[in-house]
Amino acid sequence: MYKKSHLLVCLTFVIALAGTVHAAPLAPNDASVAENLCLWLRNPELDYDSDAGIWADFSGKGNDAQASVEGFTGPAPSSGENPAVFSRPFSAVHCDPATQELLKATNLNDGQGLTHLTIFSVQKIVAGAANADQRAVGFGSYQDGGRADHFNMSFDVTVRKDNGRIEGKNQDLPLDEFVIYVARMDPSVINMWINSTGTLSLAYTATASSYTTSNDQFYVGDLRYTPAGDFDVAEIIVFNTALTDTQVEGISEWLQANVGSGGGHPLASRPSPKDGSLHENTWANLVWSAGYYAVSHDLYFGSIFDDVNDGAEGTFVGNLAVTTQVVGFPGFPAAEGLQPGTTYYWRVDEVNDANAASPWKGDVWSFAVPPRTAYFPAPADGGESVALDAKLTWTPGFEAKLHAVYFGDNFEDVNNAAGGPLSGDATFTPPGPLELAKIYYWRVDESDPPNTYKGAVWSFRTEGTAADPIPAKGAVDVSPTPILEWTAADLAGSHEIYLGTDADAVANAGKNSPEYKASQSVGEETFAADRLELMTTYYWRVDEVNSAEPGSPWIGNVWSFTTGDFLVVDDFEAYNDIDPPDEASNRIFDKWIDGYGTLDNGALVGNPLPPYAEQTIVHGGDQSMNYAYDNAGKTSEATLTLTDQRDWTAEGVTKLSIWIRGSAANAADRIYVALNGTALLYHDDTAATQLSGWKEWIIDLATFGVNLTNVDSISIGIGTRNAPSPSGGTGTMYFDDIRLVR
Repeated sequence: MYKKSHLLVCLTFVIALAGTVHAAPLAPNDASVAENLCLWLRNPELDYDSDAGIWADFSGKGNDAQASVEGFTGPAPSSGENPAVFSRPFSAVHCDPATQELLKATNLNDGQGLTHLTIFSVQKIVAGAANADQRAVGFGSYQDGGRADHFNMSFDVTVRKDNGRIEGKNQDLPLDEFVIYVARMDPSVINMWINSTGTLSLAYTATASSYTTSNDQFYVGDLRYTPAGDFDVAEIIVFNTALTDTQVEGISEWLQANVGSGGGHPLASRPSPKDGSLHENTWANLVWSAGYYAVSHDLYFGSIFDDVNDGAEGTFVGNLAVTTQVVGFPGFPAAEGLQPGTTYYWRVDEVNDANAASPWKGDVWSFAVPPRTAYFPAPADGGESVALDAKLTWTPGFEAKLHAVYFGDNFEDVNNAAGGPLSGDATFTPPGPLELAKIYYWRVDESDPPNTYKGAVWSFRTEGTAADPIPAKGAVDVSPTPILEWTAADLAGSHEIYLGTDADAVANAGKNSPEYKASQSVGEETFAADRLELMTTYYWRVDEVNSAEPGSPWIGNVWSFTTGDFLVVDDFEAYNDIDPPDEASNRIFDKWIDGYGTLDNGALVGNPLPPYAEQTIVHGGDQSMNYAYDNAGKTSEATLTLTDQRDWTAEGVTKLSIWIRGSAANAADRIYVALNGTALLYHDDTAATQLSGWKEWIIDLATFGVNLTNVDSISIGIGTRNAPSPSGGTGTMYFDDIRLVR
C-alpha cells in the first residue's frame, strides 16, 4: 500500500499532570472523544471468541484483534478482580507466550503512522523472573513487521522505543494484581500512569524531540521472537489523539466502575452447545453464562424458531436458578430424545424482579442433530471445475455403519438405483477418468442395520468450463453496468458469452438466441455489459470453444447476479496497471486528472507504482481512489470527464452518493464536489478530511443547479476553491462507490 513519507509522523501527547488525580467518569465512547476512539477491546466473556481467536472491537471502527500472525494462537479466557480498584469481578484473557499467544489489530490509523496516541490497559503481570522484560500491549512488533519505530508499554514502567529503552520511572508496576495502566505520548513527551489503589498516579515522564512510530498495528501479547512471561488483560482502549489530563482521569474513573459490566450487558451469552453447531448425540446439557443483572433465568426450548422466539405454548421450560438444563431424557424437555435431522432452538431470558427493565429477552440459539442420511458432500452439491480424478467424500449420517454409493451421468438412473455394494469407508473413487465439462450425479445411502436411509442426489460439473465468475455467483447490489470476468479453461481457444433474465433461456441458448452476446478470444476474459435494468436478476454463461479439440464447445455453468438500485458514476473497479502505449491501459490518474506537474493544485491521485489504484482500504469491490493533498498555498482538485452515465436524471435518481474516508492524522480541511467545472457544493463538516472510517456523503442533485441531463465532468476538491491558505496542510483521503441513487 502506497504511503507518502511526509505523512509518516509520530505520536503526540501533552504535558503530564503531577501527583494523584480524580475526575468525573468519562465513557470511552462519549461524544467528546468518540471520533478518535480507534480500538476498544472489552468484556471478553461476551466479545472474545476463543475458538476463532477474535476479540471484537467495540469502538465501531471494525478493528477486531485477531490471532492473525503466523505461528501464534489466541489467548485463553480467564477472569480477575481487584476490589481496591474495580467495583466488580470481570472476565479477561490470559496470554501465555510459552504457547505463542498473540492478538493483532491492523491499520488502526488507515495504515499510516500515528501522530497522537493514548492507551488504557486493564492488565495483570504474573510474577516470575521471565517477566522482567514483559511487554503486554503496544504498537509494532519484533515478530511481525520489523523492529523499527515501535512503542510498547513494558513491565517495569519504561518504554521501548526504536529498539531502545527510555528510562524515567518513579514506581514499579505491581505484580499479580489487575491495574489500570495508561500511556500518552507525542514527539517530545511520554507520560505513564498507574492505578493500583483506586487512585490514578503519575509513574513516568520522559522528554525528547524524536519520538516517532511508523506503525499502526496494535498487539495484545508478547512482541518478541523470544517469549517472556505471561499476563492477563481485561480491557484495552486506544485513541489516535492525545487526550487531555481531564479526559485521561475521567476514563480511568469510568474503568474503575465499569470494567466487567460490559456497559451492563444484561443478556445471557456463551451458549453450549455453540450456536449453529452440530450436536452428535440424542441428549444435551444446555449451558450459558448469565447476564450481568440476572437473578434467575426463563428457558424456552423447541424445534420451531418462531415458537421459541415468540415464547409459544409448549416451549417454556421454566424459571431456573441455575445456568444449565438437561434435554433429551425422560422427565426432561424432548423426553423422547433429540431426533436426528432436527434443528433445536432455545432462548434464555434473564430475570431480576428488582430491576424495572427485567426480563431481558435473549437471543434465539440453535444446534442441530445430524441427519441419518449422508451430508456435507465433497465436491459440494452443484460444484464446478471438479478435477477429473476427484475422489468423492461425505460426512456419514448419524450412527451410520455402512455406505452404498451410486454414480453416473443421468439423474434418473442414479436416483432410482438400488442394491449397491456396501462399504465401511466414507469415500468413493469414480470408475475411470471423468470427462471434461460434464455433469455427474451421485447418491449415498446410509445403513445402520437393519435400517437403510436413502440419500439425496448430488451433482457436480468437471473441469473444462469457464470458472471463477465475477460478479460472484448469487451476488447482489451489482452495478447495472457490470464488467463480467472469468477464468478460462485450459483447452479454451475462445469464449462465447450469454446473458439474460431467464435462467432456462440462458441455459439452453445458442448463437442464434437473443441471449448470445459476444465471442472473445483467449486472453480477453472480460465482457462489458450494456446498462442493465435496476434491481433485476440476470443469468449468464460462458462456453469454452476450441475447434481443434474433440468435445468442443464445452457448455458453461449458469451463474446469476442481481443489480442494485443505483447508477454508477465511478466504482474504481475498471482501472488497471497497464502502462501506455498499450491500448488496454486504463490507469486511474489518467482518468482522474489531478495536480501533477502544476504549482497551484496539490492533489495527487493513485500510487506512483502498481497497483495504481488503492487495493487495501476499499469500501466495496477491490479498488478505491487514494487521494493525497498538499494545500500549502494551494487547493487540491481531481476531475473525471464523463464518457457515459451523463444523464443524471435516468431511472428517477435524485441524489449523489460518495463514500469518503479520512483520518485524524490529516490536516483539517473542507471537501467539495463540482459538476461541469462550476457547480460547487461543500461537505457540511468543515474538517471532513479528518472523518475516520468510511462515511457516506449524500447530496441532493437539485442543489447543484445545473442541467442534470448532460453532466460532462465531476471534480472532487479539498480546501476552499480559489482561496488557498498559506498555512494549509497535508493528508490522504480515500473515495469509493460514487453512485446516483433514488
